Amino acid sequence: MKRFGLFAASFVFAALFAVSAFGQAAQPAAAFKMAVINTGAFDAKEGITRYSTAMNALEAEFKPLETEIQGMVTKYQNLGTEIKTLQDQISGGKVPVDQKAAQAKVDEYQALEKNIKRKQEDAKERLERREPVVMGPIRQEIGKALQDFAKQKGYALILDAAKLDGAGLILAFDETKVDATREFITFFNARPATTATTAAPK
Repeated sequence: MKRFGLFAASFVFAALFAVSAFGQAAQPAAAFKMAVINTGAFDAKEGITRYSTAMNALEAEFKPLETEIQGMVTKYQNLGTEIKTLQDQISGGKVPVDQKAAQAKVDEYQALEKNIKRKQEDAKERLERREPVVMGPIRQEIGKALQDFAKQKGYALILDAAKLDGAGLILAFDETKVDATREFITFFNARPATTATTAAPK
C-alpha cells in the first residue's frame, strides 16, 4: 500500500546487518553462511504484525490531514477546469464573460496553489518528526531480533534484499538457498513484544 503519497515523503527502513563474523579470524569459504531478508515485506499482509500495526497507527494519525490536502487538491483541479473553460470562451468571443468574476477565480486558484504547497510542506515536516517516534521502537526490536536470528541460524551476514535490489546490486540468486525473509518474519512474530511504547501524538 502506498502511504503518505500526498506529503511527498518516504522513509527508508534502517539498514540492518548481522555481522557477527566480522572482526573474527577468517573462516573457510564453506563455513561462511549468509542470507538475504527483504525488509520491504515487513509491512505486507503476511509480514511483521507489530510493524504493520505501527505503520497503520501512523497512517491513521495523519489521515485527517491527508484527507484535507486531497480535498484542497480536488478543489484546485476543479478550479483549473473552470478557468480553462472561461479562457476558451474569451478566446472564442462568442459567449460574454464576466471579467471580474473570471479574475476572482484566477486569484483563488493561485492562492489555493500556495496553500496546498504550504500544507504539504508542513505535513511532510510533521511526518518526518513523528515517524521515528512511532516506528523507532519496533525497528529496534527488529534489529535485535535480526542479531538473535543470525546467531541462532549460524548466519555470518544478513543483507537487505530490498536495498540491494533497489540499488541494482542483485543480478541473480537462488531464493530457496539464501532468502530467509519468511523464516525471519515467522521467527519475529513468535517473539513476545518488548515494553517499548509509541508516544502519543502532540
